Formats: sequence, C-alpha cells, structure tokens
Amino acid sequence: MIDVITIFILAMFIGFEVITKVPPTLHTPLMSGSNAISGISIVGAIIATQAGGSVGTWLGMIAVIFGTINVVGGYLVTDRMLKMFKRK
Repeated sequence: MIDVITIFILAMFIGFEVITKVPPTLHTPLMSGSNAISGISIVGAIIATQAGGSVGTWLGMIAVIFGTINVVGGYLVTDRMLKMFKRK
C-alpha cells in the first residue's frame, strides 16, 4: 500500500513540474493529446466496472463519468481553438 501511495505522490510532483514548464501556446494541443489518453482510461474504467465487486462497479462508473466529461470538454475547447484559425 505504501508503494502505491509513494508512486501516486511522485506522479503528482512530476506532473506538476512538467505542466508548469509548458509554454501557454502549447497547452491546447497538449490537451487534445490528453483527450486520447482519457478515451483509453474510459475503456479501462468500463472494464473495471465489469470486473470489480460493488465497490469496483461504483468507482468504475465514477471514472467513466469523469473521463467522459474530460473528453467532451477537451473536444469543445479544441474545436473552439481550431475555429479561431479559420479564415472568414
């Protein structure tokens, strides 16, 4: 259990350091790439929903909901960004 918590805390620090080093002009393209990762996590959450007991089912359902919100929100932001570059 301590191993999992240690890895989680280290991942938080590394993620924070990586994100703060990214220039603002790259945030939206990186978010588009992270939407693909969220799509993969939705598939994993669906599998966890089917495989786990009642706790796994609830946690998997919550993960599916949050992942879906992330994918849809990222798609809307990316679409809005692309519209800014279209010629009128």
